[in-house]
Amino acid sequence: MKEVSGGVCAPKGFKAGGIWCGIKASSKKRDLSLIFSEKCCNAAAVFTTNSVKAASVLVSQEHIAGGKLHAIISNSGNANACTGDAGLLAARKMAALIANEFALSEKHVAVASTGVIGVPFPIAAVENSIEALANSLSGDEAGHSAALEAIMTTDTRKKDISVEIEIDGLPVRIGGMTKGSGMIHPNMATMLCFLTCDIEMPLDLLQSSLRQAVKKSFNRLTVDGDTSTNDTVIIMANGASGASVLSENSTAYSIFAEALESVCISLTKKMARDGEGAAKLLTVNVNGAADESAAETMAKAVASSSLVKTACFGADANWGRILCAMGYSGADFNPAETSVSFISEGEEIIVCKNGHALPFSEEKAKELLSREEINISINAGKGKGSASVWGCDLSYDYVKINGDYRS
Repeated sequence: MKEVSGGVCAPKGFKAGGIWCGIKASSKKRDLSLIFSEKCCNAAAVFTTNSVKAASVLVSQEHIAGGKLHAIISNSGNANACTGDAGLLAARKMAALIANEFALSEKHVAVASTGVIGVPFPIAAVENSIEALANSLSGDEAGHSAALEAIMTTDTRKKDISVEIEIDGLPVRIGGMTKGSGMIHPNMATMLCFLTCDIEMPLDLLQSSLRQAVKKSFNRLTVDGDTSTNDTVIIMANGASGASVLSENSTAYSIFAEALESVCISLTKKMARDGEGAAKLLTVNVNGAADESAAETMAKAVASSSLVKTACFGADANWGRILCAMGYSGADFNPAETSVSFISEGEEIIVCKNGHALPFSEEKAKELLSREEINISINAGKGKGSASVWGCDLSYDYVKINGDYRS
């Protein structure tokens, strides 16, 4: 697998674009995005587990049930959540506008929104901008970049990737973009993720590969403990490469599934690094657990702990908070068999072994924990289960950002 340029436009047959339509106050910030495939795609998706779902999620769930998509229209600046029947009508109107513009079935258009919850959706702004949005489409890096910018809210960095793999001698590409910075916690996060690929794959295999990739990536991401109303991950596969995956037991499926998981993990880490107010990317690796589920449970508890996150922000090697989080996670482990170390840039400081403190340089630990990427490595000493979870530190700026988000 190798990285290539182009993002969601890297696979054959895809175009993307983005414009400012007036949802956001500033005309300098794009707020309306479109991803379009020349061929109708097989499509699969995973949505928020929150019982309060945005109108866009409800509409996209209906449309994706048919397993076919031509396009995804999305906006930032307004979540279109908790907006009642008017919001639902607006989400349907967004799909209908794209369908009419390109002579498609409305059922082949997915809708996604992100932004402030509970504010009436300005559908007229979208309706007045559909022609400009369609004209913004291009099949290159510029189109991808414009579409990605148009889904960003409090994001400070663009989060995208595209890769190329080989299946049966043919090049196959997968492209992806995400937005997500705060209100992020499993299962999934305040995130939109759009994935494109030019493989031909039956719907059941596409859905299973996506669910497995999401399980190992986005569902192991936490910033602040809040799960959103709008979380959406959609993958579109148009078959334009000429390569196909026909069986779950095939080598081709293994190659594709591994690449898709790698793409999603890369996007997950980029979201964690861009957590609202975050200064550091945290990776929590748990080994030696009874099984993978126990390892994941403990890792999530550690990565979600406000005390662990603030300790990392302050560069304090307070490993007791780590064992504390493991203890209330509900997973079975023996503290007397547990070891903890901090790793960054190839350097490791072991602070706890078999549940007891080890002598270490507080000065060196503070220097290591002041770096931008920190790995908290835990060995629970019980079994062969392992899992990784990604998060970030918790800073003063998180409160500042979320204290005046509506303004």
